[in-house]
Amino acid sequence: MKIGVIGDDFTGSSDIANTLAKAGARTVQYFGIPEGAARNDLDAAVVSLKSRSIAPSEAVGQSIAACRWLLANSARQIIFKYCSTFDSTPHGNIGPVAEALLEELGAPLALVCPAFPANGRTIYQGHLFVRDRLLNESGMEKHPLTPMTDPDIRRWLQRQTRAKVGHLPLSVIRGSAIEETLAEAQRTGDRLLVADSIDDLDLLKLSAAAAGHRLVTGGSAIAAGLPVNFGIRPSTRAFSTFSDVKGPALILSGSCSNATRAQVTAYAAAHPVLRIEVADALEGETAADRIVRFVKGNRDRSPLVYSTADSAEVAAAQLRYGTERVAAAFEKLFAGVAEWAIASGFARIVVAGGETSGAVASTFGPLALDIGPEIDPGVPVLLVDRTPRVALALKSGNFGGVDFFEKALCALGGGVS
Repeated sequence: MKIGVIGDDFTGSSDIANTLAKAGARTVQYFGIPEGAARNDLDAAVVSLKSRSIAPSEAVGQSIAACRWLLANSARQIIFKYCSTFDSTPHGNIGPVAEALLEELGAPLALVCPAFPANGRTIYQGHLFVRDRLLNESGMEKHPLTPMTDPDIRRWLQRQTRAKVGHLPLSVIRGSAIEETLAEAQRTGDRLLVADSIDDLDLLKLSAAAAGHRLVTGGSAIAAGLPVNFGIRPSTRAFSTFSDVKGPALILSGSCSNATRAQVTAYAAAHPVLRIEVADALEGETAADRIVRFVKGNRDRSPLVYSTADSAEVAAAQLRYGTERVAAAFEKLFAGVAEWAIASGFARIVVAGGETSGAVASTFGPLALDIGPEIDPGVPVLLVDRTPRVALALKSGNFGGVDFFEKALCALGGGVS
């Protein structure tokens, strides 16, 4: 193993696993920290954690444990992967985890680069943009768990950590003095360096500059140029041999992002859908029974169950019932439905939303997933290492085109019923 990845949620972990595989690295994604040794045929391993929205101390503990497992399995460079919209709060968890990993690895500094140009995330003058909007004007300011109200990643990150935060401007990245600038940042005590990047060539230059770094942090796109530092080139051998997975399909959506809301609307025009309200989710078993009846009745029609709502509805529900209670209720509900579906022979599962994906994936326990074809940028097919075969697609809320759900079902195999 050359590269070890610590992902703070399951969708982001599949995103970076896809990126590494496309760059030629033989990659496996693990749900949670494996209990035994890594497979011996790997260039990269991605450890998926559900640490984005938990207490910072817990996130640090889980991340350090993942780091030690990766190092014990010979990883030479560690990537801390977080969302390209830098989902966090003023208290964490990105800063505390990055700082702890620096200390664990004895690394003097690490790049901070959530940019993902293919999906419209760019960084300029330390500010994060989503296409032509600053982050805090993109809809992310209304995120139910990690509202991003400041686009200045330097300022946001500095609130979270004692480590000194610096900046690597675009002019340096596109010039000829990047190595000298990194050395100067180290001399002046910068530990976390927010790096500008507005296209893939900028990211490739950053990756080359990070060739000797023990720790790199960022979104998935930063990983595209890292395998070549270890002599790895793009190759079809990096992807698992994939054949269609046959069997009933189910879609579960807990994301409230603008992109997912549009995807739900588009899918509902021609397919059976069931919306679950907050009050329903809080009923627990009653809601689960209702969903099971609906899914059974539409078993061969690829049904969609969703809690997706606009920001005003989400805010009202959080105010009435409590943010943590609402989130926990939906996660438990969707996890239970997914567990029932797999036990009932559903072979293709599509999940939208990071927290929902984490809840669903956690039902499988620690296991390895092979990386299959890319559905949309950042979203690959995942093949669960078990019998009978199960194919998954775990989608970050803002990823994918408006027809994503139909595309995903076709990519997983068997088409859309």
